[in-house]
Amino acid sequence: MRIMGLDFGTHTVGAAVSDALGLTAQGVEIIRRKSPGKLRQTLARIEELASSYGVEKIILGYPKNMNNTEGERCEQTKEFQAMLERRTGIAVELWDERLTTVAADNIMKESGIRRENRKAYVDEIAAMLILQSYLDFVRMNRE
Repeated sequence: MRIMGLDFGTHTVGAAVSDALGLTAQGVEIIRRKSPGKLRQTLARIEELASSYGVEKIILGYPKNMNNTEGERCEQTKEFQAMLERRTGIAVELWDERLTTVAADNIMKESGIRRENRKAYVDEIAAMLILQSYLDFVRMNRE
């Protein structure tokens, strides 16, 4: 079963997909939009990706605050979750994404990617980290 991981942001959505065995997450792309409220094309692109990869579940990063409270971004993410489920017919599970963007930035730093180039990749890498943490959690709880 393939699972898609998404990092939902104001202007972008990073997308990653698991391998067929559900062991590893690979980055797919960053979906960009010109306006934060314009989601129709974003939803359509996610639907295309889910179909082409045979995705059966979507893991959506849930941006809780560091003190475990939920802010405005959490509400926007829940709205996006509902739209995504209606559009694709695929179950969308929220997954704690705290510090994934920081981790993605650190990975790029260690890889030698220049600061001005990191913004182009951060959402895709964050989506990979969100999905990989979910896959690891599922695998650990199966054993």
